Amino acid sequence: MNGMIDANTKDNERGLLPYLIILAANKGEPEAIEVVILHYGSYMTSLSMRKLYDEQGNTYWGIDEDTRDRLRSKLMQAILAFKI
Repeated sequence: MNGMIDANTKDNERGLLPYLIILAANKGEPEAIEVVILHYGSYMTSLSMRKLYDEQGNTYWGIDEDTRDRLRSKLMQAILAFKI
């Protein structure tokens, strides 16, 4: 399955996940789930951006790791619960 995952996700010009990847992820295939998570990784990262503070009280934009972990967990739950 590994070769199929790489070939089908890199060459898709529309940015959509192949149906076979969705099916495999829905059945709990770890490699397929990881492909789906990687596909949405940058989106989850952008949703996790927050104004944070360093030790001196300066503000900066950074990734809230708790939020990103929660989004990843919810995505994994949704993958497995998705009705095909």
